[in-house]
Amino acid sequence: MRADLGEPGGACAHLLEGMAVDAMTNDFGEVLLWSFWFFIWIAALMVWFRCLWDLFGDRELSGWAKAGWAILLIFVPWLGALIYLIARGRSMNERQRTALAQRQAEQEKYIQEVASTSTSKSPAEEIASAKELLDSGTITQTEYDSLKAKALA
Repeated sequence: MRADLGEPGGACAHLLEGMAVDAMTNDFGEVLLWSFWFFIWIAALMVWFRCLWDLFGDRELSGWAKAGWAILLIFVPWLGALIYLIARGRSMNERQRTALAQRQAEQEKYIQEVASTSTSKSPAEEIASAKELLDSGTITQTEYDSLKAKALA
């Protein structure tokens, strides 16, 4: 056994000198190239998932058509996503707009329902319900007076 293997200036240090510290990032150009391909990979994943979400969110597409597109998107993902975008890209946008308009209409309807239920009581009904709360001990006299003033305002 050689005595210089365990020493800092021995054969181990000599072996490390010849090896690159990190093979992926030897110089700035390789870092830029790696960053570029990483960005492309993330963008491609986002497109692929968007195609899958659109595919399974489409209510008009039949089950067999969904199965065919799913097979294409799973077994040939990037080419399948490109073909999907070419074939169904415009309808993807239309479905997204329709869904957005539906969600906005539902939100407006909900806001109208909530707003109408809070103002549907007459001042006399609000005072009567506040009096019931006061009689049951749920609210104090000062809270009752403020509710009564708010109802009369």
